[in-house]
Amino acid sequence: MQHADTILTGGRIFLGLEEGEAEALAIAGSRVLASGSNEEIRTLAGPSTRVIDLAGRAATPGLIDAHLHLLTLGLGMGEINLRPETGTSSIDHILSAVHDAAARTPPGGWIKGRGYDHNELAERRHPTLAELDSVAPDHPVFLERTCGHLAVANSAAMRLAGITRKTPDPAGGFIERRDGELTGLLAERGMRFVVDILPKPSRDEMVAAIERAGRFMLSQGFTGVMDAAIGMNFGEAEVDAFETAARTDRMPLDVWACLYGDPGGVLESAWERGLRFGTSNGRLRYGAAKLFTDGSAGSLTAAVSLPYLAGEPGNTGVLCFKTEELHGHIRRFHELGYQLAIHAIGDVAIEQVLSGIEAADSAAHPIAGRRHRIEHCGYLDAGQMARMAAAGIYPAPQPIFMYEFGDLYVTNLGSERATTAYPMRGFLDAGLMPSASSDAPVATTDPFKNLYTMVTRRSRGGTLLGEDQRLSLQEALHCYTACSAFSQFAEHEVGRLAPGMRANVTIFSHDIFSVPAEVLRDDVRCDMTLLDGDVVHGG
Repeated sequence: MQHADTILTGGRIFLGLEEGEAEALAIAGSRVLASGSNEEIRTLAGPSTRVIDLAGRAATPGLIDAHLHLLTLGLGMGEINLRPETGTSSIDHILSAVHDAAARTPPGGWIKGRGYDHNELAERRHPTLAELDSVAPDHPVFLERTCGHLAVANSAAMRLAGITRKTPDPAGGFIERRDGELTGLLAERGMRFVVDILPKPSRDEMVAAIERAGRFMLSQGFTGVMDAAIGMNFGEAEVDAFETAARTDRMPLDVWACLYGDPGGVLESAWERGLRFGTSNGRLRYGAAKLFTDGSAGSLTAAVSLPYLAGEPGNTGVLCFKTEELHGHIRRFHELGYQLAIHAIGDVAIEQVLSGIEAADSAAHPIAGRRHRIEHCGYLDAGQMARMAAAGIYPAPQPIFMYEFGDLYVTNLGSERATTAYPMRGFLDAGLMPSASSDAPVATTDPFKNLYTMVTRRSRGGTLLGEDQRLSLQEALHCYTACSAFSQFAEHEVGRLAPGMRANVTIFSHDIFSVPAEVLRDDVRCDMTLLDGDVVHGG
């Protein structure tokens, strides 16, 4: 009889939506050996078996964040954190943080920050170029809104980027002016003027950022992620950094690599160097190609069919590509064999993507079984959802957006559109295997706030946004585990705790199935994370 190397016992273990629960779990090497009652699993113990007493806590398959930006998250840990939970609630708070950063940065050095949400500020607006100049006249400043689709820059940054009041708006973006003068606000491809001239981190700095962010994700119970746009900011140097991290054992968790394919991206060069669908380097696996088609609903740049209720009258957002151009990219990447992972939030952008994938279908290159993804997929109609189900095109939504930005969605789009956004119940019932994710650093990586959102559909402000879209906790965990694994072609390895599956396990501080939703949101933490049977956090 094979003995277990590790046994988990004394708590509630969620094995998977179909598998149900068990009292105990046995692990041999890197794989699940068996599950069952405490008595059944106790018979598998040997003289050197490690027993982990759950003491009434719950355990689940390792969580998988199906869409975030791991490198960006790690690099951002060294920048000004302006997210609402840090106390950033006014323009003055932002300016104070920039002033303090300027005081410790040599003149001419860049000051970067991210995470502010103008809707959460007392003034309910963005900081201006003039305000940033007043606290950092000798430094270029670049602050990204939490969504990553808008940013503000000061005069020094604008000069270095070559932006003047006469600079034309780029296709798929804009540079805001008032009374003919720059305000500092940049949107979508308008941000590229500054992004392209930002100081580039070294390979060692990027590897350290990947490792730092990976260990942080392990501490929250995640054993896998997708980096949703490798190469977006620093080109091929990012690919080299991920390769180095994987090769030198500095990639702490599984990474599904999504290569940035917009013009100027790394997809074509990655293809030439052999980084194709299915290739791998240790914990790093390649498979997806990324394109951006619109912005975000919070920044009024997602492409929607009906105008926004806030902002400029008649605004329906931004499309990054003309339809013919986008469809050409879709066909090209589909025929190269990559899984498509295309950013589309508004219904107009979703239609542009959906019709492009449908048009790419052919006898030589069928889309069936390719699991092409629409990243975010926030605002769609019933007909579009039915077409996705028929074609095997899957959504990659971020339920946490409803928590962090739900009240802003009501302001920007109205209650009817806000309550039907990111329809997790609709996706699940349609058989669309909705993965769960954060899009960090756009939103918090905190899985407990994400789970809370899926089971309550309540915003941070307490607004109920589509009660009919709520999930049970077991269904929410299914999205965070099995559906996320499916989105990465890994469902036979991870996402469930069945015999033979990899022993990736998250152990929580509570029995999450018996606590109120508010306790899940505010008090539950990850006590321990196991990756391939090894304790990689806690213990």
